[in-house]
Amino acid sequence: MSSRDRRAPAEEWIPRTELGKQVQEGKIATLDEVFDRGMKIREPQIVDLLLPRLTEEVVTIDLVQKQTDAGERNRYRVLVVVGDGDGHVGLAVGKARQVRIAIEKGVVSAKMNIYPVRRGCGSHECRCGKPHSLLFAVSGKRGSVKIELFPGPRGLGLVTGETPKIVLRLAGIHDCWSRSDGSTSTKLSFAAATFDALKKTIAVLTPDLWSR
Repeated sequence: MSSRDRRAPAEEWIPRTELGKQVQEGKIATLDEVFDRGMKIREPQIVDLLLPRLTEEVVTIDLVQKQTDAGERNRYRVLVVVGDGDGHVGLAVGKARQVRIAIEKGVVSAKMNIYPVRRGCGSHECRCGKPHSLLFAVSGKRGSVKIELFPGPRGLGLVTGETPKIVLRLAGIHDCWSRSDGSTSTKLSFAAATFDALKKTIAVLTPDLWSR
């Protein structure tokens, strides 16, 4: 629905974690170093500094109603995807009584839930060697939704549904085939299944690190 840049002023940030301190001091210069060391991101400002070109996109906004003793309670549930279009993507849900606050919560959570994506040219029809697609087929699942992603030749585009396209585009995947099953009309599950598949591009190659 919307896409925009978010950058937190570095001078206003006082790191609370050891990773945050190392990033602010320049001892860790890339997000890939964070993942190579198996470190957990607990501050969104870390991602702001390491990925200055990060953008966000709101996938869906839902009104959630809950009946309590005091009456009906309404909250908004917002699904947000963040990514730099260059091999890093995050996904999360934010909830609040106001849409703006729900979006902000979702963005913060998505930044702390960001993952690297291993890209390449795994299509036998292409072999150009450029990171425009996937290296191999991966699959992901969330609820009843299952999606399989396959490497595609350069110029193919994203042959998939509109919801997965958002996740793939922000991850930097430009060409791939897909096959999906289940209740794909549920955007949250469809996006989360796609995100799960992309995480496996790293987990398959580095199981020891990602099993921690």
